[in-house]
Amino acid sequence: MTVDEISPEELKRKLDGDEPVQVIDIRSPAEFASGHVPGAENVPMHELPSRVDDIEWAEEVVVACPIGQSSIQAARLIGSYEGVGEETNVKSMAGGYQAWTYELEADDE
Repeated sequence: MTVDEISPEELKRKLDGDEPVQVIDIRSPAEFASGHVPGAENVPMHELPSRVDDIEWAEEVVVACPIGQSSIQAARLIGSYEGVGEETNVKSMAGGYQAWTYELEADDE
């Protein structure tokens, strides 16, 4: 299965336009808390298999990671699950957080 990538610029445009995009951040909770794509949901990579059935998947899902490599694997994993609808479009954020040049949302301690 080939994983499509979405540029950080396109993702930002969709989020700013209130398009229904679900961002799944597969980094650790500590990395996530220090700053993430606004509205992202933290599902660490090692928790994906056990949580995939608990997540309400949107039609468009974008997976984010530090450099855009793990997110490709995670997107493949998500796309292969039976609980994820066939109409769900799963993409990886190209370049990961290294390429995200926009403001990050941080969890207030």
